[in-house]
Amino acid sequence: MRTDDQAQRPGDRLPRADDQLRDLRARQARARRGRQPDTTEHRAGMRTVPGYVEHWARTAPDRPALVFGDEVISYRQLDERTDRLAGWLDARGVRPGDRVGVQLPNCPQFVIAMLAVLRTGAVHVPVNPMFRAAELSHELRDAGPGIVITHSSLAGVLDEAREGTAVRDVLVADDSAAWDAAVGHAPLGRTADDLDALAALNYTGGTTGMPKGCEHTQRHMVYTATAIDNGRGPRPPDEGIVSLCFLPVFWIAGENLGILAPLVSGGTSVLLPRWDPDAVLTAIARHKVTTMAGTVENYLELLTHPDFARHDLSSLTAPLTVSFVRRLTPELRARWRAAVGPDSVLREASYGMTETHTSDTNTLGFQDGDHDLSGDATFCGLPVPGTDFLIVDFTTGEPLPIGEPGEITVSGPSVLTRYWRAPEATAAALRDGRLHTGDIGRIDEDGCLHYLGRDKDMIKVKGMSVFPAEVETLLARHPDVIAAAVVAVADAELGQRPHAYVRTVAGSAVTARELRAWAAGAMATYKVPAVEILDELPLTATGKIKKTELAERAMATGASARPGGPTPPAP
Repeated sequence: MRTDDQAQRPGDRLPRADDQLRDLRARQARARRGRQPDTTEHRAGMRTVPGYVEHWARTAPDRPALVFGDEVISYRQLDERTDRLAGWLDARGVRPGDRVGVQLPNCPQFVIAMLAVLRTGAVHVPVNPMFRAAELSHELRDAGPGIVITHSSLAGVLDEAREGTAVRDVLVADDSAAWDAAVGHAPLGRTADDLDALAALNYTGGTTGMPKGCEHTQRHMVYTATAIDNGRGPRPPDEGIVSLCFLPVFWIAGENLGILAPLVSGGTSVLLPRWDPDAVLTAIARHKVTTMAGTVENYLELLTHPDFARHDLSSLTAPLTVSFVRRLTPELRARWRAAVGPDSVLREASYGMTETHTSDTNTLGFQDGDHDLSGDATFCGLPVPGTDFLIVDFTTGEPLPIGEPGEITVSGPSVLTRYWRAPEATAAALRDGRLHTGDIGRIDEDGCLHYLGRDKDMIKVKGMSVFPAEVETLLARHPDVIAAAVVAVADAELGQRPHAYVRTVAGSAVTARELRAWAAGAMATYKVPAVEILDELPLTATGKIKKTELAERAMATGASARPGGPTPPAP
């Protein structure tokens, strides 16, 4: 019989999930030592999100809670405005469990509105301000908010979409008279304290049909925020996270970094309306920002900014990046560290999705020798304490051995309760207490997760699995390649074959044929893609490559010409 201390060997097949979990937890405990904490510890006990704001308003009332441009809002001011807006909501009939839509760009009103909704015990429904009427109508009909807090620039779309919905009242947050009246209302004077009640409907991106509302509680939020705080290493004796956020806060990653992590930790949210390198450099230096998350392109833009050297960025000890298009490389990490200081080490942010509140792993401590960048897939690190990953067979659901790719499943304190009003989708995704993500990954011998892509994106070449993320990572190692996106193309002989759309550095003379020949020396024959060079890759509003559009392009142009030379024979 296997004991907890007996390691599973690659190639072993464990008969039960609990055996696999015991083995993985033992590996992860060993891997965390000297790198990451093994528990999540709250700075001020366990309480609701507005309860933390109340606590910091009592214990550190003048500490900046929220910074937006030249406006600085202390914890005392944030708590008071939240309480008064909660009173306004209550006076308009909002009760625990009622939904309230917040359709705003990044601004202080968004933060105040979210906290006020939670304070009443109602349900926060963040609405994408980029929605057109049809998209907005779907979310309003599905979530059923009675009140929507919006912006004047969005009021026209809201008016167009609200017919036939439950919306009865609208507050325009940038109408100074209306907003001042709302935050000048008599305070509610109490804070809902049920950590496990429905608190938010965070809608998915709609990659498989119309977007679904993920039911999240404040316990999910607090666990996520605390894991982010603790994940910086042994808790520093500071005043919480100072987080710079230009990610949209209606997006759950922006909510985590721009609202939850700083406010739960008693720190400061430095909120920007959008990406602006001048504003980012100024804000980091002025407010002693300790963490931010951006794309690789964002960090490159900062490094090449003409005023970069004039700003002291040494406070930024947890710079996080997301390899959406360009990949984090050892060269970029070394360049950033040399420019900013030895304590500022660029690393990948985390694995996650809306269903799990999106901050499920931590890469801290694996940067020595660029261990985290040496593989052929995106390194996601260890699960945050309390969260478990299992890699299972897509068909049988059985756990797979260490190193073998399969479906990523997740369990832990931040996994959604269910999909809102979608019992069939809930039953399909939540099975045996685990969320089946539809993502492909593998777990290494340390218990770290590696992300390989979505199941629907996997390419089968004569039955052999080709993971687009793996091919993209290998292609990105070519010195002339900025980014690559790999999609499947139907092939009469092979079933499918990989087709790579590549963006190269300005002025590069490298050809598609030369890139393909280089790839043939970097990966197994059946993985070598046909190559097509594009000036730009199509991107979504959140900076991800539009693979659906590229797949349609490949189908339309047929890549029957097999750009870059003939496809190699399958093994």
